[in-house]
Amino acid sequence: MERPEVEEYVELVLACVESVPPGRVTTYGAIASHVGWYGPRRVGNVMSAWGGGVPWWRVVRADGSLPPSHGAEARAAYLEEGTPLRPSGRVDLPEAFWDPGEGT
Repeated sequence: MERPEVEEYVELVLACVESVPPGRVTTYGAIASHVGWYGPRRVGNVMSAWGGGVPWWRVVRADGSLPPSHGAEARAAYLEEGTPLRPSGRVDLPEAFWDPGEGT
């Protein structure tokens, strides 16, 4: 299968992020596996450049954390949505994880 054009790949990633239910999260790696063609870093690049209009806080690192610059805003969204958190403030990934392959 051919790799998608940049715009198509961006749309695939953003559509995947939009499908993550409130109160749940997924990882950059899970999105990369689901969408295909590229790895987690490319998903991170898409989110950094074009992810402001989607629920970006629902995409976390494999350890359940976000980049520190987004912590306060993400935490407010997690509390509002009832996302399971650990005492450390990180997302409780085993409880909150949503697999993009599950659909909505």
